[in-house]
This record gives sequence, structure tokens and C-alpha cells, in this order.
Amino acid sequence: MTASQHTHASPESFLTPPMRALENAGALDSLVSAADTLSSVVTGSASIRDLLRGKRLGHAVHPLLVQVPMGTWLSALVLDAVGGRDGRGAARLLTGVGVLSAGPSALTGWAEYSGLQLRDKRVTVVHAGANGAATALHAASWLARRSGRHGLGRALSLGGMTAAGLGGYLGGHLSVSRQVGSRDAAFEDGTNGRP
Repeated sequence: MTASQHTHASPESFLTPPMRALENAGALDSLVSAADTLSSVVTGSASIRDLLRGKRLGHAVHPLLVQVPMGTWLSALVLDAVGGRDGRGAARLLTGVGVLSAGPSALTGWAEYSGLQLRDKRVTVVHAGANGAATALHAASWLARRSGRHGLGRALSLGGMTAAGLGGYLGGHLSVSRQVGSRDAAFEDGTNGRP
């Protein structure tokens, strides 16, 4: 199938129509307006914006940093499943590391947000909301684990990873389908990845 056939063909995924609806959801525009303000605060100066966007690296930093909370939270869930009592302390530690690392990850995401068009901003505010919910649930999980309520901590982590999975799907949509994200102009040769 050629690229043009792929573009005009019927959707390959049952998720394509809801994603199109999300991109066109004008009801999100008040959230976009608030997010515009937040993003302008985060990226108030060009030097900070360039740092958070990874200008010196040649591409966005956000996809790199999101690996830390996602990886630590997923590792905590694995320990919850197979680590038994001996894994509880490590699972709590991993959960906490993920919560702490979510902040820098979010800052780099808001720096990327500042350059998006409206339809991508609509998806991004839902992406950010899902990731914020994931962080809040994991913070609650850490507190529950710390107070000895390990069952509640595990349940909250599972809920947090569900939210993080939704956020990750939306982030993947933005970076792959919509091709947003900072990159060095030297790589934009018009070949769309073809040699």
C-alpha cells in the first residue's frame, strides 16, 4: 500500500475515529487556553525553551524522560506481582522515583506544547491530564505503601498505570501520527524517513 492509499483508505484501527473526534473537540478549547498560559510560563525564555526541547541534542527530550516514570512504575507493578513481601520496599522506592521523575518529564512536555497547532493541543491537554492523574495515583500509592497499606498501594499503582497507558497512547499519537516534537532542521530533508 502506498502512502497516498494509506491516507485515503478506511481507518485501520477502531481508535482512529475517536482520535479524530478528540482532535476536533472544541469543548476542550477552554482547557487549551489555560494550558497556553501554563506553557508560556514554563517556556518564558528562549534559552529555557531550547533546553527543555532538547535543541542541543537535536530532538525532543520529552520522549527520553518519560521512560523513567513509566519504567519505574511498571517495575513496581512487576514486583507487586512476583516480589512478595520481600519486594514491597523496592516497589515503594520505584513508585516514589517515578513520581519524582514525572515533574521534569512534564516540564519538557509543556515546552513541546508551546509550538503545537490547535488540534494537537486538544490531544495534548488530555494527554497531560491522563499523565497528571497517573502521577497523582502513584503518589497516593507511595503514601499507602509507606503507611503499610500495600494492597491499596498496589491497587492505586494499577490505576496509575492505566492512566499512564492512556497518556502514553495519546503521546504516541502525537509523536507518530501527528509528527509533533522538536527536531533539528538538518533532518528535515523531505524524504519522510526514506533513503
